[in-house]
Amino acid sequence: MSTPNQTKELHPNNLHNRPYDFTALIAAHPALARFVARNQHQQLTIDFADPEAVKTLNAALLEHHYHIKDWHIPDGALCPPVPGRADYIHYMAQLLNLAASTATPAPASPVTMLDIGTGSSGIYPLLATQLYGWHCVASDINQQSLDNVANIIAANPALKPRIELRHQHDKHQFFAGIIQPGEHYDLSVCNPPFHTSEAEALKGSLRKLKNLARNRSAADEQSSTGATTLNFGGQAAELWCNGGERLFLKKLIKESHTFAEQCRWFSSLVSKSENVPPLTKQLRKLGASQINEIPMTQGKKITRVLAWSFTEQ
Repeated sequence: MSTPNQTKELHPNNLHNRPYDFTALIAAHPALARFVARNQHQQLTIDFADPEAVKTLNAALLEHHYHIKDWHIPDGALCPPVPGRADYIHYMAQLLNLAASTATPAPASPVTMLDIGTGSSGIYPLLATQLYGWHCVASDINQQSLDNVANIIAANPALKPRIELRHQHDKHQFFAGIIQPGEHYDLSVCNPPFHTSEAEALKGSLRKLKNLARNRSAADEQSSTGATTLNFGGQAAELWCNGGERLFLKKLIKESHTFAEQCRWFSSLVSKSENVPPLTKQLRKLGASQINEIPMTQGKKITRVLAWSFTEQ
């Protein structure tokens, strides 16, 4: 989650290009109030090293901007940064040549999106339905994660006809068992686990916390929640897998070719830039007709979306 002065490089259609309006966010979601305080510059903010504060800010953003009530995730689950996740959806809408969305929930759209590994947050389908009115299928290997998303949908009945949840029973498959015969999707999205092990994930979290502490005052640092806290959460398959991001995406790309006629665009976040060349090489070998690398920036964080298609657009 970026701080208020770190959102100016988001997609032009992203609502979070403006600083967080904490007064409005607290009005929409009063539980946020206890986490908000003034920093040394007398600006309202939260402690971004506090997992509960970040989670509550997410809930407030989703309620205030996207009209999603009672969003919650289990303790320790991956807490997605809403501005960055919205950016992914906006860039995919641009890829599909769709008009810009508004701040109000969009009417139903014929666009269909598949989310591979939706997690307990269901963040991509939630944003896609509210921003653009897309119909979404959200899959995951973890039934408990899907159950949590089901609870969020139950609290927001307007989402029910737009989001379908499907359990992936085979941990070695991505699309098989999820995409049914005769189904066609405009787009698939994915946020892969990018670490190779739990130790590597913890190392990344420590680095993130040190960066946060560097930007806080000494008093703020003394109130830190602890050096080993994963401030955005995340467990097991959400953060790491054997072979890390590169092997995960090589497998996803290989399987995507099997479903080339059933999905117009496949896509995934790619955290590590060095993974793009070998993945692009693999896609060329498989005969991808189009390969797009889409850079995304949120403050000092730089990432990218890799999108590919096996059909002529």
